Amino acid sequence: MQLIAETYDMMKRGIGLNNDEMQEVYASWNKGELSGYLVEITGHIFSRKDEKTGNRLIDEILGVARQKGTGMWTSLSAMELQVPIPTIDIAVAMRDLSVFADERNQAGAMYQRSIRPFSGDRVLFLAQMECAFLAGMITIYAQGLALLAVASDKYGYHLDPEAVARIWRGGCIIRAALLEDICEAFRARRDLPNLLLDPGLSQKLMQHQEDLRQVVCQAAVSGVPVPGLMASLGYLDAYRSVWLPANLIQAQRDYFGAHTYERIDTKGTFHTEWGKA
Repeated sequence: MQLIAETYDMMKRGIGLNNDEMQEVYASWNKGELSGYLVEITGHIFSRKDEKTGNRLIDEILGVARQKGTGMWTSLSAMELQVPIPTIDIAVAMRDLSVFADERNQAGAMYQRSIRPFSGDRVLFLAQMECAFLAGMITIYAQGLALLAVASDKYGYHLDPEAVARIWRGGCIIRAALLEDICEAFRARRDLPNLLLDPGLSQKLMQHQEDLRQVVCQAAVSGVPVPGLMASLGYLDAYRSVWLPANLIQAQRDYFGAHTYERIDTKGTFHTEWGKA
């Protein structure tokens, strides 16, 4: 839902589409690889008129999203199990941020910067955004199913990830055509630790990663917040990175708290008196 909301914001404020145009975009997306329940109902939402005002109902709804706690529980479980789910975490955080309407109004007055108008090819950019959204979806399913895999091992759930994906595909709000590819991935390798390691899905993600980068760049230039897409890209880049700068974090932790560190050339844990020459 957060990624869909970000594509909506990019269409509305980023490139200036009206409700009819956005309805057509989501309806079109629902006929392709992005086909799914949430995309389908999003298209319907933009065509609904408000009985009270005669305007489109979407424009009469307050931009404050409450939550029942499911997202929070997911993030808490992920932190307890030490499984990174940054896109899901940011989706929860953005709902929380939406509630601080008064503070956002004050901040908007303090940090004034108009949304920069889009000057490129709208048709091309919409095609890029479609691919970026698909790339983001893959990373989100990867994060969620990685969490389920660790939880299954930790708590003895004995989950069958292919069956889980098949159940989701059969009928729930996150059902989507992409789940067919996910079922195939787990059918080929039941112990797959992360969907990003599946050859088929990785190839699809590689095909669309540049579109994700272009959309994130355009959003940053325009000033439209797309933290979910940014987190998805960051997760991909971090997960595929052979080297991460965590060695500096370990050095800092050892410096101020003597938490020790491991070396690349010797087994064991080590501590350095950093302040001594």
